[in-house]
Amino acid sequence: MVAFLLEVGTEELPAGFAAAAIAQWQQLIPASLAEQFLEPSAVHVYGTPRRLAVLIEGLPERQADRQEEIKGPPAGAAFREGEPTPAAVGFARKQGVELSALEVRPTDKGDFVFVNRTVPGRSTAEVLAELIPGWITSLEGKRFMRWADGSLRFSRPIRWLVALLDAAVLPLSLDSGDGVIHSDRTSRGHRVLHPSPVTLAQASAYVETLRAASVLVDPAEREQRIREQTAAAAQAEGAVADMPQDLVEEVIHLVEWPTAVVGRFEDSFLALPPEVSTMVMTSHQRYFPLYRADALRDPAATDARADLLPAFITISNGDPTKAAVIADGNARVIRARLADGEYFYRSDCANPLETLLPKLAVVTFQEQLGSVRAKVDRIGAIAHRLCDQIGSDSQERLLAERAAQLSKADLVSQMVFEFPELQGVMGQKYALVSGEPAAVATALREQYLPKGAGDDLPASRTGQIVGLADRFDTLVSIFGLGMLPSGSSDPFALRRAANAILNITWAAQLPLNLSSLLDTLATEFCASFPDLKTDAITLATQLREFFLQRIRTLLQEEQGVDYDLVNAVIGEAEQSQRVLADPLDARARALYLQQLRRDGQLEQIYAVVNRAAKLAVKGDLAKDVLVAQGIVDASLFQKSSEAPFLAALAQLQPLAQAAQANRDYAPLVAQLAEAAPVLAEFFDGENSVMVMDENPAIQRNRLNLLGLLRNQALVLADFGQIVRG
Repeated sequence: MVAFLLEVGTEELPAGFAAAAIAQWQQLIPASLAEQFLEPSAVHVYGTPRRLAVLIEGLPERQADRQEEIKGPPAGAAFREGEPTPAAVGFARKQGVELSALEVRPTDKGDFVFVNRTVPGRSTAEVLAELIPGWITSLEGKRFMRWADGSLRFSRPIRWLVALLDAAVLPLSLDSGDGVIHSDRTSRGHRVLHPSPVTLAQASAYVETLRAASVLVDPAEREQRIREQTAAAAQAEGAVADMPQDLVEEVIHLVEWPTAVVGRFEDSFLALPPEVSTMVMTSHQRYFPLYRADALRDPAATDARADLLPAFITISNGDPTKAAVIADGNARVIRARLADGEYFYRSDCANPLETLLPKLAVVTFQEQLGSVRAKVDRIGAIAHRLCDQIGSDSQERLLAERAAQLSKADLVSQMVFEFPELQGVMGQKYALVSGEPAAVATALREQYLPKGAGDDLPASRTGQIVGLADRFDTLVSIFGLGMLPSGSSDPFALRRAANAILNITWAAQLPLNLSSLLDTLATEFCASFPDLKTDAITLATQLREFFLQRIRTLLQEEQGVDYDLVNAVIGEAEQSQRVLADPLDARARALYLQQLRRDGQLEQIYAVVNRAAKLAVKGDLAKDVLVAQGIVDASLFQKSSEAPFLAALAQLQPLAQAAQANRDYAPLVAQLAEAAPVLAEFFDGENSVMVMDENPAIQRNRLNLLGLLRNQALVLADFGQIVRG
């Protein structure tokens, strides 16, 4: 067994590309080796800002010989009267075998000629030489470049190649455009700490040899070092370092020999809101902020004195002995950025937040939909509709109205113009400074929650109302323009907006009727934009279908409900309308069905209800009928199982009506389980009936019995959609 090393040396790679390239090679290289019948014991993919590398261990020196079965021409074309034809002779010559090696075998398309041949294995070196150019050129990423006159596209110029099969150099050539790069055993160490070339004696010695040259090629090792050093430096300051995972992952690919360095800035900058300082540190400088051990982290705080230390940790890629110089340089940079933030904050706070509203009129939301100010007006109108539906009192309406009015004001502040990531956050700060009610200020931040999957949801009612109103406006408006999401294309993040609406509705238990709300909003949109010639009925239908898709997806993927149980809740047209009219009920039923399946209770009622539902379709009883009076005629009963069936329905009827009203389906399920033996007698046993009796009146009467059972169970779910386990 041998080890193979490939290192592609480059100018400094973007951090995002380095991480993506490593992930791509982790998939590509093992798969391409397997296609060539090479099964190594391990494939390690490494990367730093100046290199991508793969170390493959446990490779055979050559492929194993293998047997191949080759299908040739039809037997009738290969042989005539037992003699080989030119077709057989040509096939044998092409495969390098004697005519006697040909075999005739039957197939589903008739008899064909086959030959078994031994394919000798090729040397691993030969196979690798063919694969490696594809490994390099198949990498994908943003803003690839060509340089000089070459055709090779890559993220950054390639400067060297190392290719070692154990101790031997595997000859490779790569035309970079400004010259041909030939593989050898010479790598590069750290630019500052080890500027001289590095000679690699063995492929297997790669990691240790580069470590000796102050390069940690393994990203996992660099991450561990970054976390350990940062935690130790923070502890020495009596603080806790804020290390968002996305920032850590970026920093990993910015350094080859990470060293944590503590930098400081003036206490006066702690007068800024903590989010401003941390945004400057994390997003713009890639520093880790230091929080006090007892930090409150109050989102309403307008200064950072209770939260932050006037210090930060940066991960240096330079000389650790010059940490003080590095810290001073970083402090000068952060000081200038914080001074900018201080100026923006003071300028913005000089006037009340509402004075920014007129500026929204000159900011375009979307060309055909007008300005952000127009959008704010629509958000206010939708918020009013939402208050109607959830039964808000006068105080809650006033807070929602004010929050909607101010919802986008901070977008035209100097701070948010410079740091767009702080939208909403600065709205809350400026609202508090302006003397707005705390509930209004909180809503200005919470309107953007959740920002992604797994994010916090708005906790305040005002924040929920404004956040929902904003998303409803975006959905209705963009759908009204005909810009529906398709495939993976969703430039306005409409799926995320609908998911947020549903998750907020479910978490806050808001009694929204999505169906009627979408009808109203579609009608109002079409009246407001008559030039678009959008049809309100079509628009509302598209929105309803979109929300049904989102409900289906969320119930399955986030709530963990089996697909057939989701189908049983959403059902056909009548059920779908009910789902949109009461999404809280839809989620409750889906989760309850999943619980019933988990507990084994669903199986107790499934058989009889599903059997009734399948037969009931032969009748004509409407699905909303729950009461037997005037529907079932007891005088037409002929079997002793029919009266108990009707009695069971009479017991189920009030429970079905109450279940739908109270969203409590346990009593209905319990009664269905108790009645199951009685209901089963209707179908099986000595007293079973022939539902499709020759007498039309008796047949209709029995179908109505089954239809009533189906309808009463349909209050919970469409059992015909459930797949029996």
